Amino acid sequence: MCEYCGCQAIESIRQLTDEHDLVVDLIGEVLSAHRAGDRDRMSALACRIATVLGPHTAVEEKGLFPAIAGDFPDHIEALVHEHRLIEAALAEAAEAVEAEGEERLLDALAVLRQHILAEQDGVFPAALATLATAQWEAIEGVRAQAGSALRGPPSAA
Repeated sequence: MCEYCGCQAIESIRQLTDEHDLVVDLIGEVLSAHRAGDRDRMSALACRIATVLGPHTAVEEKGLFPAIAGDFPDHIEALVHEHRLIEAALAEAAEAVEAEGEERLLDALAVLRQHILAEQDGVFPAALATLATAQWEAIEGVRAQAGSALRGPPSAA
């Protein structure tokens, strides 16, 4: 997605973006499953999205967001609120997607899609412009503890 500002040169941002790319692909699969009426597949995909977002959200909320919250407190607060909304919908859908929960999942995925765009077009470039080396190293430390669904669980240290 984001390739115009140079933030992909920062490993932390590249990994977050790779996770975003995977999530966007999975959202597309959920929408296909929805069109096919396959709620079991929707549920399995919601579980997969939640698995990707678990460590991803930890890196954002324990590393990236605190580092830039002083400059953008309202924006960061809104993003954290969206994390909770998305997590709740994914947790519900991971159990089972029932008729009444189908729209909640689709609505949450629409929020997630916009959320990803806000991070990639706003948060990531802002972080690139404002964070110091020590802050990026701290974010990398959070990533080392959180792991990534793209690489597997964190290594035992």
